[in-house]
Amino acid sequence: MPNLQAVKFLALSAAGTCLPSRKPSRTKQEAKQETKQDQEAQTQRPENKRCVMAEIIRMPRMSDTMTEGVLVEWHKKVGDAVKSGDILAEVETDKATMDLESFQEGTLLHLGVDKGAAVPVDSIIAILGKSGEDISAILAGEKDKGSGEKAPAPEAASAPVSPAPAPAQPAQPAAASAAQTTGSSAQATAATAPAPAAAASADNGRIKASPLAKSLARERGLDIGQIAGSGEQGRIVKRDVESFVPAAAAVSSPAAAKPAVVLPPVIGQEQYTEQAVSQMRKTIARRLAESKFSAPHFYLTMDINMAQAAAARAKINEVSPVKISFNDMVVKAVAVALRQHPGVNSSWLGDRIRTNQHVHIGVAVAVDEGLLVPVIRFADSKGLAHISAETRELAEKARNKKLQPSEWEGNTFTISNLGMFGIEEFTAIINPPDACIMAVGSIRDVPVVENGAVVPGQRMKVTLSCDHRVVDGAVGSKFLNTFRELLEEPVRLLV
Repeated sequence: MPNLQAVKFLALSAAGTCLPSRKPSRTKQEAKQETKQDQEAQTQRPENKRCVMAEIIRMPRMSDTMTEGVLVEWHKKVGDAVKSGDILAEVETDKATMDLESFQEGTLLHLGVDKGAAVPVDSIIAILGKSGEDISAILAGEKDKGSGEKAPAPEAASAPVSPAPAPAQPAQPAAASAAQTTGSSAQATAATAPAPAAAASADNGRIKASPLAKSLARERGLDIGQIAGSGEQGRIVKRDVESFVPAAAAVSSPAAAKPAVVLPPVIGQEQYTEQAVSQMRKTIARRLAESKFSAPHFYLTMDINMAQAAAARAKINEVSPVKISFNDMVVKAVAVALRQHPGVNSSWLGDRIRTNQHVHIGVAVAVDEGLLVPVIRFADSKGLAHISAETRELAEKARNKKLQPSEWEGNTFTISNLGMFGIEEFTAIINPPDACIMAVGSIRDVPVVENGAVVPGQRMKVTLSCDHRVVDGAVGSKFLNTFRELLEEPVRLLV
């Protein structure tokens, strides 16, 4: 039979009760000795080692791609009473600003993060406990943990630092002397630079001319010996060659050379601004770089006749409770085409390929800090009016940073439409874990040939970016052909 005192000790320990350690039963003399040792240890125990019941609140992972969060606003301050369910703060993740809810009760004893600071996931941000409770041990433990991870290398700490040599002269006279020396040396250089050439020409009987003047005279075919020098000691310089007119040339060609074009001086100032990278932009950069450099992209472009789609949209909007856009028709056509070509509605998972039987369309939405992709779930089962209303609602939430994780996760295919900005054609980077993304351009009024005659037409280009690990060219082409047929005969969208 198990020892009842040991069972009681284990039960109280699991409940979080602080107890002095005890050993299994001994003889009376050993038990008496143990009791005496326990009493001595209890009297000698430091105050900072007493039981701490405070609750540590750490930065939670609020999305599958979140690595850190920004503390946007605190709703509680130190000393406030906190109940379970109270909102402690607002946290900006890589996709939205979300409320941080407390699941404990107590008094807010410590705030570990300032407003506006970025905090890695699992870092301590607050401590709850009883009013007046000592949390110095918790803070010291966290500090020791952080310092242990970032301890400097011994070599760097022990590297000797050699003192700088003392200046030979006082600082101010040295600076003044250096300034004077710089100014005088510049003047001396300008005045004495041609001196060696002049001395050489005097000693060797050569014509005194600068190298630039000699080169210029050679290019113009002039005899430098006929040119009079205006430089120091009669030295020929550039201006002498440029202004020289040969006697024969003056008789045969009296016309003066064309004056050089003088450009006015342009005065400008280089300037720039910098801003910290937001959590959203960091995630966009990381995920798209991973996609571009790990997934072998290839692209399929198709030009689609949108005349029938435009006419059908005008008719539908006469009776629809919400306005139907061309993008709503694109979403519906993609969803129906994916149902017929499930190979495009797939994902690469490393050692296997997942073919999705459901159709969840992600629609890229531009926001101030980057790009969000809210998801229209089961889009193949929804009508145009339903898709239109849901797209507008999700886009508004995205711009206000109010999207919830369930509204941006789970896409199986993504659409990026820049047609409203007048972009005719572009390519998009695949949005993991999808195998494809469709880039939609604007609808253009262009002349087209129909039945041998040139007539006005409306055309739209789309480009399908495919992950070649999952989708082959033939599979992507068949999907695009079905998509084109649905838009060119939009009544098929209603079947």
